Amino acid sequence: MAEVMRSETLNISNNTSSLASPELLHVLAVDDSIVDRKFIERLLRVSSCKVTVVDSATRALQYLGLDGDNNSVGFEDLKINLIMTDYSMPGMTGYELLKKIKESSAFKEIPVVIMSSENILPRIDRCLEEGAEDFLLKPVKLSDVKRLRDSLLKAEERVFKNIMHKRELEANDIYSQLKRTKI
Repeated sequence: MAEVMRSETLNISNNTSSLASPELLHVLAVDDSIVDRKFIERLLRVSSCKVTVVDSATRALQYLGLDGDNNSVGFEDLKINLIMTDYSMPGMTGYELLKKIKESSAFKEIPVVIMSSENILPRIDRCLEEGAEDFLLKPVKLSDVKRLRDSLLKAEERVFKNIMHKRELEANDIYSQLKRTKI
């Protein structure tokens, strides 16, 4: 029976900055193989990521609330930073999951990484063309996970800086308008 596993965080960072803190990264890992699921879960936790693992693309869609079922386990304020999925799974492939995520207005901006033990170039190209962030060959290495995490943290930092810059410009504009009306 498919089940969503409880997400946990292993925090090995001493950094107190909430933006730079790796535990902010929440990864949804999707793989039908329990061995591969446990392996990727361990790599992600060692890399200070919060991890939620599911055993199928269908369960991933349920978790994200994209299955169209009112009984799904998705959450309205779900914060996922990355989805890592196996390519070859029964029922729905990782490629089909990628397409559904990229069609979703709520989740299309979330990076999706496809994993496979098969190095088939047309498959890799098709996934990247459909919007996959990366395609990793199994077994996934700790260096792969750390590279992805660092890339995501830099992207989150750029987004945060852009938001703060816009807010600063808006505040300056409001201040200028108020100053003009008082003079």
